Amino acid sequence: MSEGNRSTELQAIVQELQMLRNQIQSFSSQISEYGLTLDALLNQDPNKSVYQSLGNLLLEVEDREKLNSELSQSKLNVENHLNKLIEREQSLRVKYDELVSALE
Repeated sequence: MSEGNRSTELQAIVQELQMLRNQIQSFSSQISEYGLTLDALLNQDPNKSVYQSLGNLLLEVEDREKLNSELSQSKLNVENHLNKLIEREQSLRVKYDELVSALE
């Protein structure tokens, strides 16, 4: 592979790494938010109402266990996607290091 091709590939990897880093930060924030929401739901007085935002409406939740289950599943889905992004990032970092070594 020519040095120009390596340089072009290196730039593409850097761009993808930046994109992945932004997505990883976003998903990490979502996971934290789910965790805080689940904790708040768990600690909410059972005699007090819990509300959920649906579109432009704030509706009272009738089944807290169902809401807890839905939130937990959503958190798990985001965690799984985050793990895939982290694996992709690690793979790209290895490739990046290899290309940098080849250019030296």
